Amino acid sequence: MFLSLAVVIACIIFVFNYLPKLGSDSLLEQIKKDGQLIVVTRNSPTTYYEDVDGPAGLEYEMAKLFAEELGVELTLVIPETFDDLLEQISSNRVHIAAAGLTITKDREKIFQFGPAYQEITEQLVYNIANRRPRNLAKLDGTLEVVANSSHEERLKYLTEVIPDLSWKANHEMESEELLQMVSDNIIEYTIADSNELSLNQRFLINLRVAFDTSEPQMLAWAMPKSNDYSLYHAVQNFFKKIEENGELTRLIERNYGHVDDFDYVGTKIFMRHIETRLPAYQDFFEEAAERQGVDWRMVAAMGYQESHWDPDAVSPTGVRGIMMLTLKTAKDMKVKNRLDPESSISGGAKYFKKTLDRIHEDITEPDNYWMAMAAYNVGYYHLQDARIITRKLNKDPNRWIDVRESLPLLAKKKWYKQTRYGYARGWEPVRYVENIRSYYDILKWVDDGSIELTPVPEEFLMIPNSL
Repeated sequence: MFLSLAVVIACIIFVFNYLPKLGSDSLLEQIKKDGQLIVVTRNSPTTYYEDVDGPAGLEYEMAKLFAEELGVELTLVIPETFDDLLEQISSNRVHIAAAGLTITKDREKIFQFGPAYQEITEQLVYNIANRRPRNLAKLDGTLEVVANSSHEERLKYLTEVIPDLSWKANHEMESEELLQMVSDNIIEYTIADSNELSLNQRFLINLRVAFDTSEPQMLAWAMPKSNDYSLYHAVQNFFKKIEENGELTRLIERNYGHVDDFDYVGTKIFMRHIETRLPAYQDFFEEAAERQGVDWRMVAAMGYQESHWDPDAVSPTGVRGIMMLTLKTAKDMKVKNRLDPESSISGGAKYFKKTLDRIHEDITEPDNYWMAMAAYNVGYYHLQDARIITRKLNKDPNRWIDVRESLPLLAKKKWYKQTRYGYARGWEPVRYVENIRSYYDILKWVDDGSIELTPVPEEFLMIPNSL
């Protein structure tokens, strides 16, 4: 049976338009030949930023891994505005947008999305000094959002049910800048993704969520629509691989795992103590950390978790000083006076480095740091017991994300009776490490000038000065 002329023409058009031309390279082959993967992203804590140790951020780390998978260099493009970012993709000037983009119906008409890798919720944010709004129909003030963002797309949809809904679309600022404006009471409201708010709320401590403005949404990489699917399929395979081998979970945990349950009242106290207490001891932290070859802000964060930088701190169990050293640890570290700030900090930094050096060499950064901190708190051998339990549960004993799930089991008879060193309050080192990670993040941002401290009135804190 012969094909009709229309079917033959349709087949010819498909072959011509949708298959690589004979003798030409596919997009993926061209990327490998050129030796670079061009990725557009945003400069923000959730995507890409310059850390003390170099580039960081979830999107950057994933893009870097993908470039390594392809055997090419990663070239980042950081546009001035969100509008520019969208234009970079639509005009086919970049290969991928790794920028925390929400998959929306309107965007799917323009872009090609890879597999979803993270779930977020869009949230209305306000300043705690103001009255909390109950719904979008009763906003009393200015609502400002990033122009052409998924947030604005959502608001346009909601005008069908809230005809009087109004907002200002900002074509110049990023979401983090609008959050800062709400924090400074320049505008009353903005909308942010839940992951962006979680990271920024530790620094902008007077921000609060009024309510969700969307159902859970999915984030994914976006690519220009094309008849060549070679890069798209490579992205699909990459995300399948890092999901199956646990790398995706590890990356998300590294960037977000320590912020979900952070104590925001404690953050207010911490911000105040950075101003009032840290200056007296910062030189000691810097000198002690330099001798041990570790980051002074890490040691300072540990000292804050131990004592709130109170040199006279004493626990019911007898540990003392800024680094809350036991008598035995102080003796081992040659600390004669635990209440002397310089001696305590020096001894604590030395003990932490000694603990860090005991962590198995197969455990890489930053997991080795988190495990060393856990060992500093609960004891090295209890940490090893938790790693053994982790292995019994068929999880990875070299990853903090798995070991932190096993540590609380040291308090359960079913598990600790199987260990060599027995019972331990295993939930304490988990909270200890997660708090320190957040304190460390804040110290880094303050130290490099990314955030400025704003005084917190005592009456607003509603806490005693002795904390």
